[in-house]
Amino acid sequence: MQRQSTSGLAYHVRGLTRVYATAGGEVRALDGVDLDIGRGEILVLLGPSGSGKSTLLNILGGLDRPSAGQVVFDGRDLAEASDRELTLYRRRAVGFIFQFFNLTPSLTARENVELITEIAEDPMSPAEALALVGLGDRMDHFPAELSGGQQQRVAVARAIAKRPEVLFCDEPTGSLDSASGVQVLEAIVKVAAETRATVMMVTHNAAIGAIADRVIRFRDGKVIDIAVNASTKAPSELSW
Repeated sequence: MQRQSTSGLAYHVRGLTRVYATAGGEVRALDGVDLDIGRGEILVLLGPSGSGKSTLLNILGGLDRPSAGQVVFDGRDLAEASDRELTLYRRRAVGFIFQFFNLTPSLTARENVELITEIAEDPMSPAEALALVGLGDRMDHFPAELSGGQQQRVAVARAIAKRPEVLFCDEPTGSLDSASGVQVLEAIVKVAAETRATVMMVTHNAAIGAIADRVIRFRDGKVIDIAVNASTKAPSELSW
């Protein structure tokens, strides 16, 4: 990948387009998106299903490739990266948190986090990562012995244990009640503050936008609005 100058930015996105071929014709999941994302920002992406939010996360996270456009990370265009380069990028720079926890039920919380730390270059210890999300006293419990919110916090610990530069969260509170959801958001915000990771969070819950530095709204594959929060709320101040 040819290096380019993007000082101070985590991502520089221009003309990003993703087209899928279907039996009914082409679907433009992303349609010429332009976006600059600063290092250490917390961004919340809002919009209806099919508006392009998760497609953007998948491309920025190196899980998918754009049909056209530019995605510059750390001075390199991911759209031009080889498969090997994308694999190394995901391994070194990116952490993922999804709606469903995807924990291995036969492993303890500590062992679930170890799955990542064993392949990372400079990881936290599992104990450190679990303590960071408030589960230092639950490390030796199995997923079935943890609440839904606690399981999702294990997933957060697993994602951040390799010290990622960017944390992608796709509906991280979508399967949780509000109290558990707030606990998960508190863990994510704390992790962002202490590790200085850039956070991009997809959600259908507009109330969560109050914790973000900026809220980006999508519709029909396009960015239709970017709102800057003059001040942000703590997760404990949210209600939904």
